[in-house]
Formats: sequence, C-alpha cells, structure tokens
Amino acid sequence: MYLRTTKRKNKDGSVVEYFQLAHNERHPVTGKAVAKIIHNFGRTDRLDREQLVRLCRSIARVVNLTVLDPMEADQSQIPDARSPLPGNLKIDRTVMLGTVHAIEALWEKAGLKKTLIDMARANKTLEVYERALFAMTANRLCAPESKLGVWDRWLETVYLPSCDELKLRHMYEAMDLLYEHAAEVEKTVFFHVANLFNLEVDLIFYDTTTASFATDYEDDPSANSDTTLRHFGHSKEGTWSPQVVVALAVTREGIPVRSWVLPGNTTDTSTVEKVRADLRGWNLGRALFVADSGMNSEDNRAELARACGKYLLACRMANVSEIKREVLSKRGRYTVFKDNLQAKEVIVGDGERRKRYILCYNPKEAERQQKHRAAIVELLETELDRHPDKSATAQWAIELLASRRFKRYLRITKAGQVRIDRTAIRQATKYDGKWVIETNDDTISLEDAALGYKGLMVIERCFRSLKRTQIKMTPMYHWLSRRIESHVKICVLALMIERIAERACGKPWHRIRRALDTMQVTKLFNLNQRVHLRNEISAETRNILKKLKIKPPKRLVYLENTPQK
Repeated sequence: MYLRTTKRKNKDGSVVEYFQLAHNERHPVTGKAVAKIIHNFGRTDRLDREQLVRLCRSIARVVNLTVLDPMEADQSQIPDARSPLPGNLKIDRTVMLGTVHAIEALWEKAGLKKTLIDMARANKTLEVYERALFAMTANRLCAPESKLGVWDRWLETVYLPSCDELKLRHMYEAMDLLYEHAAEVEKTVFFHVANLFNLEVDLIFYDTTTASFATDYEDDPSANSDTTLRHFGHSKEGTWSPQVVVALAVTREGIPVRSWVLPGNTTDTSTVEKVRADLRGWNLGRALFVADSGMNSEDNRAELARACGKYLLACRMANVSEIKREVLSKRGRYTVFKDNLQAKEVIVGDGERRKRYILCYNPKEAERQQKHRAAIVELLETELDRHPDKSATAQWAIELLASRRFKRYLRITKAGQVRIDRTAIRQATKYDGKWVIETNDDTISLEDAALGYKGLMVIERCFRSLKRTQIKMTPMYHWLSRRIESHVKICVLALMIERIAERACGKPWHRIRRALDTMQVTKLFNLNQRVHLRNEISAETRNILKKLKIKPPKRLVYLENTPQK
C-alpha cells in the first residue's frame, strides 16, 4: 500500500495534482501488477495536510513509531533531524542477497557442503575450506573474478556472513585440497544429485574443448614437475597457443558427471581410453563418445574403435558422397518422436564395411532454414540490382564473395560476372531440417541416437557457458598444474548448480540471476544496534524461489544489540 500522486492537465494549460491511497493487485489474465485505488484524498492544493499528519500519527501509534510533521514540528524535538530512520539508524550499504542465497541452497541440496566438510574432517584440515570453495564457485555464477578478486572485492558486494573470516590463503589451500580428492568429490556429488533429482544416467555424453593461456611459452616438465599441462596446440577457436584440453561428461540434461584436464597437445581420440577407465565402476550404463562433424574422419573412427569406444558422430552431409547418394535418398517413413523430431535408420554396406547411419529431420527447423535462405536470396537480388557493373572484380562483389553468409549462393560466369546460383539454392533445400549421425553402437535405440545430436548441442551449450557466456573459465590466473585443474573443477561445480537451476525453472541462468539480483539486503547501524533488512521480494523472484524449492529469507535478516557500557 502506498500514497500515489497523479496529475491532470486542464484546457488552460494548468496542471492539477491529486493524492490517492493505492495498492497493487495482479491481473488474473495478464499476470501484470495493476494499481487499485483504495481512497481518493483529492487535490493537493485543496487538501488539509493536518489530516494526513493525523493519519500518519495514528498508524505510527500502532507500529510504535514517532512521526512528526517536518513542516510544523520543532526540529529540536526530533532525536536526529538528519536521519529519517527510527532509532537514529544510519545506512551503511546495500549488498546482493538473492543470487548467493539461491546458490547456497542448491550447494547444500547437491550435497556439496556435507561432502566437502567430511573431506576436510577426514584429512584433518580446516572446515573453512568448504566456505572458500563455495565462495569461489558462487563467484563464477555471479561476476567471475580471480581468486584475489573474490576475496578482496566481490565478497564485499554480496551478503555472505559465513565467509567473513575467509583469508586469501584459505582459497588457495582449499584448491589444493580439492585437487587431491577431486575424483571422490565428483563421484559422491554426482550420484547424490542423480538420486535427488531422479536423473537418467543410462546415456553419458562426452566431448572436449580447449582453454588457452596468454603466454608465449609452454610448460617445461624438466623445470618443475607441477607445471606440465600447458602445451602448444590447435584450440577449438582455430588459434595456435599454449593451452589445456578440458574434457567433460554430462547427462542428457547437461548435468556434469565428471571433468578432466589434460595437456594441451592431447588429441581427442587419445582421451577416450582414460575417460572410459575412470568412469568404469560408476554403473552409468554406457559412456558414449559424442562429437561434431569435425571429429568424423576415417582415422578417428578407427582409433575410437580400437579404444573399445562407442561413438556417435555428426556427419558432413554435403561433403560425403556416400551420404548424399545412399542416406539422404533412402526411401521410407520417418519414425516420429517427441519435440518435433523424426528419424529413420539407414544401413550402408555389409560385414566390416557396414555402417549405421541415423537420418534425422525436424520440420520446424526446415521451415526456419527455408525462410532464412529466402531472406538472404532477397538481399542478394536487391544488391545485384543496385550495381550496374556485375563484374566479379568490383569491390562490392569481392565483399559478397568473401562473405560466409552470401558466397554459397553466388557464382561467377565465364564472362566474369556475378550471378545468383539457383542450382546451389535448389541443392540446399535437400538438407533443410536434416542431419545425419553415424554410430558403431548397434545396441543404442533409434530414439536415443536421434536425441544424441541434441545431447551434443547440450554439451556444446555447457562449454559455451563455461568459456564465454556465464562462468567464464578463461582467462586463468594460475600456472601451477594443480591450481589450473582445481580452477576447472570449480567452474564445473558452478556449471552443475547452473544446470540444476535451469532445469527446475525452465529459464536460462542469466534470466534467473537477473530476477534474483533484485533481492538485496540493506545494512543499518547506530551506536547500539546492527540491523540487516531485506527489501521486498518481487513476484518474479518469489516464483523462481518457489520453483527451486527454496524458502525466501526473513525480512529481518540480522539484528544485533550492542548496548554501550
């Protein structure tokens, strides 16, 4: 409930102001907050202000506050005329509460707090290391900083009283402890999360990415045995620099199972045997190597088979003659699955030459690609009409031919003229909404294989969140191998919490965080008291907390009476 001011402009140009007592109600259809007028006080220039003062005093008596009219009261009667707050309270600062409150609740639900405290006790180390690991993980989900930045700057901006006693050394020591027991922690936490959220663990998706370092030199193992990870290699972004390889196994929902940090010159295929060995005994059903078309070559497939690995690889449809000739042209009905997904199996060859392909089709995606291509062709037609000189050596033509977006639909005639390639446009329609997957696993069902490509997209999204959009695993401010590995593990723990929240809310993390960030705590103080008050919770924030099954914090977060002696 609040006092609302409205204005109305008269014909003569004068403006009249009104006071109204109102409160917000949620519209039953739109769901938006709508102001409902409870009482009209009338025009402000004709209103008896003493009536409002009497109303305020009446309300103040109920809540045991003293309210004086600053326009009429003697300022000497007010305890501190400079402070409008009761009890001479002064505002210290306002800090973020909502996001770290949700992260800490999910941290405990995932079993991380108990697991890390038990680990610290078993190794007779400080339990505060659990708080250090939590602070570093929460920071990756809020505003990623270096470890020094977390301790020196970020902790001051959020409401985490349990981390007040943290020292910078606690963070580095906690990272070393996590490095020594990472496999045990990952296994314990994953199965706790799988049981808690009833996750499907019969199919595990695996892929790799790279993390580069801003240095000109790779690690020299002979100089220090603890710096052996950073080696020159081709990154996933196409650069050549010192890097490490990060491997990640996730469930269908994108919940991390386990992560690995490997030397930067490690090839994808050489990681499979180690990963399968590490996951052996976890009772995960099957670990399936899922990768995009860049991994799909004859040598790589042979290497995967020799490593006793089962793979699911995307194929380049337009560049493989066997796929164009026998897979895409295969007649037969598609089997329709959920989420607008259709698929059919195509077997090519016999015996050792036998290959199992899965042709998938998404009608909605086909429609989207058709509209996108039509828009590009329209732009090209407009551009060609604008230029009387159609020579391929003209500057505008060179720019179009160099564009990855436009060049596929252009051709150069024998006379050196630029034209729209209508044949290429017709050929492109054959691939709309389709993708082809190759697998050597005959036990995997058609549906699981078809959904495998979506699983690949899930793990690629996980890598995007790790590296660029949310968690920002790079840049890394470490050079010791154990610290690099621990940093990656902390980022993967943050990814687990992010995916749990996204799965529960059905929203991306940036939208969840934006709503949670509106919940804040204001710290107030005077000579005798320390008071921490939470602000009002918006409907969107309350809805997110409800979906996460997290209770909102109390309005009075903290109260300390410290009477003077």
